[in-house]
Formats: sequence, structure tokens, C-alpha cells
Amino acid sequence: MKFWLSLAAALAVSACGVETVGTAATGAAIKKQELEQGKQTMEQMQQKLDQANQQVQQRAEQAGGDK
Repeated sequence: MKFWLSLAAALAVSACGVETVGTAATGAAIKKQELEQGKQTMEQMQQKLDQANQQVQQRAEQAGGDK
């Protein structure tokens, strides 16, 4: 009887460990996706800033040429 109780307890504990590992892996995958999305957002913002800077530079050159 003690053997079966020990076995059941061991299986219950090991199942919790597997679930914890699965939860941790899922959490890590979500964090990775969030990081990738953040990186894409930063790249898009940098492109927009570069475009805005080019427009400012072009306008400055046009204004300088009008004089």
C-alpha cells in the first residue's frame, strides 16, 4: 500500500514539474514574440525618423536655393 501511495505521490509531483516546464516554455515564447514585435516597432520608428529627417533636409535645401 505504501508503495502505491509513494508512486502516486511521485507521479503527481513529476506531473507538476512537467506542467511548470511547459508553462515556463510558453512564457519564454511569449516574451520572445514580444521582443521581436518591439524590435520591429523600433525599426519602423527609425525608418519614419529617417524619412522625416530627409524631408527636413530637402526643405532646407529648397529654402536655401530660393534666396
